[in-house]
Formats: sequence, structure tokens, C-alpha cells
Amino acid sequence: MEENLNRHSRISAADLERLSKEAQQEATPSSAKIIWSEFKADKPAMVALVIVVAFILFVMIASLFIDTPKMMETNIMNYNTAPGTNGFILGADTGGRSIAQQLIVGSRNSIGIAIGLTIISSTFGICWGLVSGYFNGYIDWGMQRVYDFMMMLPMTMMIIVLVTIIRNYNAVTLTLIFSIFYWEGTSRLIRSRTLSESEKDYVAAAKTSGTSNFKIIFKEIMPNISSLIIVDTTLSFAENIGVETGLSYLGFGLPIHTPSLGTLIANANDPNNITQYWWTWLPAALLIIILCLSISYIGQVVRRSADASQRQGAEA
Repeated sequence: MEENLNRHSRISAADLERLSKEAQQEATPSSAKIIWSEFKADKPAMVALVIVVAFILFVMIASLFIDTPKMMETNIMNYNTAPGTNGFILGADTGGRSIAQQLIVGSRNSIGIAIGLTIISSTFGICWGLVSGYFNGYIDWGMQRVYDFMMMLPMTMMIIVLVTIIRNYNAVTLTLIFSIFYWEGTSRLIRSRTLSESEKDYVAAAKTSGTSNFKIIFKEIMPNISSLIIVDTTLSFAENIGVETGLSYLGFGLPIHTPSLGTLIANANDPNNITQYWWTWLPAALLIIILCLSISYIGQVVRRSADASQRQGAEA
């Protein structure tokens, strides 16, 4: 009889604990709700989010209906046609090609390269920095010597050389070339934060309990530095748009007759275009400024959301 009462009391205690956890989970808002509430509280960030999402969806869908080879054909009859003339919403360039269509296709190319570069370089840089900062010692020393060697290389010149010697390359090849060099900054930033996190009590407790190094790195340390990762990734995305744009402006980006934001801005190299035919370069320049500012606003809100989630997790 007494044994049955003890069993029932244990079951009741387990049920109470389970119900308590469920109530706590219901009371704690999810990460998505926290992010949404932060965006609603910050009107400029909400506007920035709408601008970025709507523009990316627009260029990705609209570019599917544009025949790029036909668009890039020269038509001297439409030489530097002004905006709103002969059906050219944003005018035409010196080759009689539509600026609006080039802006759509060029934005798709530049944003696509920036997204691919951000995913590859940030993923590699984050993993490199986490492993280097966690293990420290000889492993950290060896990995940092690789980092130092990569930092000594002139990135822009190396990219130009690789682009020059590779005969047939496309957006994917260019993204991979960029990814070789643009992971170092993320790696050093994550490493410095991981070094400090590795000295904290929760990491020592995880090691003592026999948790594997892989789980400690990616399930304990990485979630605790998520706000730093989010901010760095967001700013890297904005920066990577400028990477492709800058090299295409110099003539070492995408292949010839492949539009991008950089090739459109390169029209400003002609003094006549700056003063008389401003529509050949100004829309692309304004677009880059708006995108970079909008992405920066979004990154700040997501960072605040990540910090709020971490605080609630610590309190729970």
C-alpha cells in the first residue's frame, strides 16, 4: 500500500514537472515572435525589410521574363535615349540598351553573387574561428598561421589575376573565387569571441560531463554568440554586394555583356555621362546605397532580437 502511494507521488511529481515546462514554453515567446515585435517597434527597419524583400523578389521574378542576349544587342537608333522616351522607362545607354532591363538583370546577378559569397565565406569563417578559438594551443597556432598567410596576400590583385587566367568563368566561378579570400575577417572576429566564451563556466561544466567537443562548439558556444554572427553575416552581405560591384566597375567582375550593378556604374567613367546622360549610371548607384542602408537597419534589429532571445533563455 505504501509502495503504491510512493509510485503515485512520483508520477504526480513527474507530471507536474512536465506541465511546468510546457507552461514555461508557452509563456516564453518564440524567436520569430521576438523578431517580429522588434520590427514592429522599429518603423525604419520595417520599411527597410519590405524594401529589401520586395526588391529581391521583384528582380528574381522579373529577370525570368527578360531575354538577356537580346537585351544586350546594340541599337544605335536608341543612342542615349532619355527616360520615358520610345518606351524606355529609365532611358538607354550608348549602345541603345534599356537601362531598366539591365538594372533588373544586373541586380539579380549582383545580389545572387553576394548571397552565395556570404553563405560560403561566412560558413567557413565561422567554423574556422570557432574551432581555432575553442581548441587554442597548437591547433590555434597552426590555423592562425594560415590566416596570417592569407591576410598577406593582396586580395584584389589575386582575384584579378585568377579572373584573367580563367578563360571561361561565370557567376558561380566568380563566387567561388571571392570565397577563397573573404572569410578572414569573419574568422578573426568569431575566434576572438570564442576564446572568451571557452573560459566560461558552462563550457567547463560541459567538458566535465563528457560532452563531445563538436557539441560544445556548435550547440553550446555558437548559440551564445549568435547575435555577433547575425550582425557580421548581415553586414558581410551588404559588403559583398559592393565587392562584385567594385570589381565589375574595374572590368574584372562578370564577363563582358553580362550586366551587373558595377557595369552600370562604370558608365560614369565617361564625363559626358556624368553631366548629360546621368540615367546611365545614377539609378544603379542609388540602388546600391538604398540596399546597403536597408540591410544595415535589418541587421541591427535582428541583433537586438537575438540578444533578447539569449536573455530570456538565460532567465529560463
